[in-house]
Amino acid sequence: MKLVLDTSAILSGMDFGGEVYLPSSVLREVRKGGTDVRTESLLEAKVRVLEPGDEEMERVRGASRKTGDEKRLSQTDKDVLALALQLDAVLITDDYSIQNVASRLSIEYRPAVLPGIRREVGWSYRCSGCGRYWAQPVDQCPVCGSTVKSYRGSS
Repeated sequence: MKLVLDTSAILSGMDFGGEVYLPSSVLREVRKGGTDVRTESLLEAKVRVLEPGDEEMERVRGASRKTGDEKRLSQTDKDVLALALQLDAVLITDDYSIQNVASRLSIEYRPAVLPGIRREVGWSYRCSGCGRYWAQPVDQCPVCGSTVKSYRGSS
């Protein structure tokens, strides 16, 4: 079975079996903080590094816009999703936003340590000052200038 692991899955130290793939951005994140001998030996012996394709990246961007997770996902998160999509692999992650977008893209996912999401969620955005709602994420309300906060809405 093909598996794509995100950074938290690698750092969990769990052995998930299967063929393990990572985008290079995950490898950089894992090594940025320094790795122990066990993690480094796992990376050297068991992991294949591949880059996601442009078509898959575009599908991830589109799906993350639709779920409202676009600003919640780092570039590395998007790389992980796109690679899992490209390889038709199982995605191992504890990140709820990654799981949410994976659900939208019909990517099979499994949590590494934490419980996974139960259903796909959408995000709504509301100004903390004037109370207006926004369909897309914005940092500052264009009407009153207050902070716009996200909350779980319906998908």
